[in-house]
Amino acid sequence: MRVSNPSATRSAIWLCTAATAMLLAAAILVGLSRNSSAALPDVIAGTPVPSLAPMLERVTPAVVNINTQTHVQVRDPFFDDPVFRRFFGGSPSQPRERVQQSLGSGVIVDAAKGYVLTNNHVIDGADDVSVTLTDGRTLAGKVIGSDPDTDLAVLQIPAERLSAMPLADVSHLRVGDFVVAVGNPFGIGQTVTSGIVSGLDRTRVGGGRGYQNFIQTDASINPGNSGGPLVDLTGKLVGINSRIFSPSGGNIGIGFAIPIDLAKRVMDQLIEFGEVKRGALGVETQDVTAELSNMLGLAGDTRGAVVTRVIARSAAEKAGIKVGDTVVSFDDKPVRGTQDLHNMEGLADTGAGIRLGLVRDGKPVTIAASLQAPVIHKVNGEQLDARLVGAQFADQSNASSQRQISGAVVLRVDQGSRAFASGLRAGDIVVAVNQRQIAGIDDFQQQAQRQSRQLLLTIARGQSLFYVIVE
Repeated sequence: MRVSNPSATRSAIWLCTAATAMLLAAAILVGLSRNSSAALPDVIAGTPVPSLAPMLERVTPAVVNINTQTHVQVRDPFFDDPVFRRFFGGSPSQPRERVQQSLGSGVIVDAAKGYVLTNNHVIDGADDVSVTLTDGRTLAGKVIGSDPDTDLAVLQIPAERLSAMPLADVSHLRVGDFVVAVGNPFGIGQTVTSGIVSGLDRTRVGGGRGYQNFIQTDASINPGNSGGPLVDLTGKLVGINSRIFSPSGGNIGIGFAIPIDLAKRVMDQLIEFGEVKRGALGVETQDVTAELSNMLGLAGDTRGAVVTRVIARSAAEKAGIKVGDTVVSFDDKPVRGTQDLHNMEGLADTGAGIRLGLVRDGKPVTIAASLQAPVIHKVNGEQLDARLVGAQFADQSNASSQRQISGAVVLRVDQGSRAFASGLRAGDIVVAVNQRQIAGIDDFQQQAQRQSRQLLLTIARGQSLFYVIVE
């Protein structure tokens, strides 16, 4: 239909809108006058009033608040620096214990066994975890397992009078679908916000660390919502709210949730093994630049990941992948760069057969490979320093997805050990020893062998950097 008089049409639209608003207001007033409780009527002008309340009444009992406490040994690092003491005097300070508290959310996914799904960063390094239900009960939470690389964790609480949330089939999720986020933002109490799915398969979020395949939503997500559910309009769990993009720290309408199909795969492995056994190709790569594209025979195309190293005894070596190959597809999915390849191999299972599309010497090549467990050189703590007995380390680049950080990753720490009492936890990355930066285990060993009175470790944990002193 063509509009011949736009101004007249706008006037007609305004009059219709105004009339509708007046009719709606009148209907509400009639409804309120007939209802002493002042509730909105179920029907206005013969049309049912849409509401999320019936669905939320079913699902919110499965949403929990999570409170954690972490005991940290704190010492002023300035007074441990001999140069500082020389100029300002004083002696090395004695460590103090500080209790750090944090809040987050979670969702019950198995009422019979009491399993709660949340974010790893909500419970990371916590000594005590408590879970509060909507009926007011507060229960002790046991950490079944956590996976920093996908930012997921599984807790278990006593399975008494619990309500679980059903899982959605996210293969049918589309951009534009309505979703609801539930959580405990800023600790003010359970809060519900609504929005739509703004994007799918988001990667390179927050610096690109970990394995990422996020759902993007404009439903309001704030600090404290982490670990809470993203729900569709049928009341099924679509994803686990994980992070936001915000220059100020508050919500600006860009939030990210971990899809529930990925979360369930991680959860099942954490419950069965206590860890995630993911496959690895065994290569190190870099993004294609315009200069590299011409040298590698890619005709100016900058998509793909160039292999710069093939790890010995890895799946890549067995499949015949060579340094200089450019990976352009993974099981027929295009590989735009290093982060894409990293995500795809990390989200595949150990033993999975894959098909890689390569460009070698300017010609397309297809190679079949079978992913295997990462080749990790593990070192027990006592091999580095006697004070680290009970801990186990590995080169960070081979054992963790956080490839932007160099150092040694902590694979495990026995609870009765001196290292655990000092605050060291599994998943920590040691980036410096005695204030000297390290690139890996070899550097760690060289610095630790200096036999200083105390071992000052600089630790990267999540988005934080701090000291751990082992004496």
